[in-house]
This record gives sequence, structure tokens and C-alpha cells, in this order.
Amino acid sequence: MSDAAAAPPLIRIRHLAKAYHRGEQDIPVLQGIELEVQAGEFVALMGPSGSGKSTLLNLIAGIDQPSSGTIEIGGVDIATLSEGELADWRAVNVGFIFQFYNLIPVLNAFENVELPLLLTGLGPRQRRERVAQVLSLVGLSDRADHVPNELSGGQQQRVAIARALVTDPTLIVADEPTGDLDRTTGEEVLSLLEQLVTELGKTIVMVTHDPKAAARAHRMVHLEKGVLVDELVA
Repeated sequence: MSDAAAAPPLIRIRHLAKAYHRGEQDIPVLQGIELEVQAGEFVALMGPSGSGKSTLLNLIAGIDQPSSGTIEIGGVDIATLSEGELADWRAVNVGFIFQFYNLIPVLNAFENVELPLLLTGLGPRQRRERVAQVLSLVGLSDRADHVPNELSGGQQQRVAIARALVTDPTLIVADEPTGDLDRTTGEEVLSLLEQLVTELGKTIVMVTHDPKAAARAHRMVHLEKGVLVDELVA
């Protein structure tokens, strides 16, 4: 058995359930989820609207907490962490990529990418070096001083990817990262995500409704009404 095959999964989810309270009623969103993701794997979460895929992504990212079950990431059960502990854990371990970029309009590309580093102990020189490295990686060194409305949609998403990478996180979560892009630009962004996996060894969990985007992942996980119904190797 290879070392990769013998290695424990980076993400191990067991008996996961999530329900939201609406008045006196509990609304179940996820039920009995069992999922493992290896380090360096690119996984796509698919399913119709309301299937629970974004909820599952938020739970994996430590944005939300489950009603029951365990979510072990790198051996840490994040379901047991307090809100403060989760915030500290996210700052070190998770990079976020969103459909609509979530860039700060008044900050330029460099400043947007630098934001997560302000929560770390890095000094100004180290921050500058780290930001320059990731902007170069996504091909935007020449756009560092441009604010978001001076950039195309694809360039803004590349800034968002650089921001997700700048803390060197264990895990990258992407919520419909190509949903606001045209097909050609979306393909470029997906190629960049593949590069993060193959060249940097990053682990990516991506929510998408697009089968062509999902096909770029190593594996597709399909949810229906809060239940994991299928897993396919892409």
C-alpha cells in the first residue's frame, strides 16, 4: 500500500447532521453525512438548490457548527470548538473563495490579498513578500495597485484566490467560484485551482452546480435533500 493510500484523511466526517430552528420547528438540512477527503484531493459538492451542499461546505470550513456528529480536519474535531476557537482555527487552516469575490471595493488588489495576514503575527516586510508571491502565482503582479472595479471578473476572482492562498492554509473551500464568470474565464479559474492541487498540494472542496466544473475535480459528491446519495470519481 502506498504512503498516500495509508495516510489518514485530511477531512473525516461521521454521522453529521444539521438542522435550523424556525420558531418551535426544527428544519433538517443535512442527515447522516459520512465523508472522507484526502490531503491533496479536489472534491466537488453537487446537488440541486436546497440540497444542503453550501451548508456542508460551511460546516467543513468552520463557519457553522453541526447539530450532531463529528468533523475532524487534520485530526481536530472542529465540531467541539467554541466560536472563538473556530475563528482562530479558520484564520490558520482555511482559505475562502466565493462566487462574487467578496473583495473590499476601496482597497487595491495588494491590500485585499494582505487582509488575512493582518490577523497573523507577520511583520510588514513578511506580509509584502507573501502577497507578492501569491499575486505572481495567479498572474496579477502587474495589477497589484488596481482596485476591484478596475479589474475584470476573472481578475477579481484571481485576487480572491490569491487572498485564499496567502496564509498557506491546509484547506481551500470554494463556493460556486465560476458561477459569475463566462465559460472561458471560468475554465481559466478552474485550471488555476487544478494547479493549486497538482503543484502546491492544496486540498480543495468546491460547491458547484455546473457538471463541467465538477468534472475538473478528482471526485464528485452528490447531495439530495440533505443526504449524500452518490460519489463519483471524475
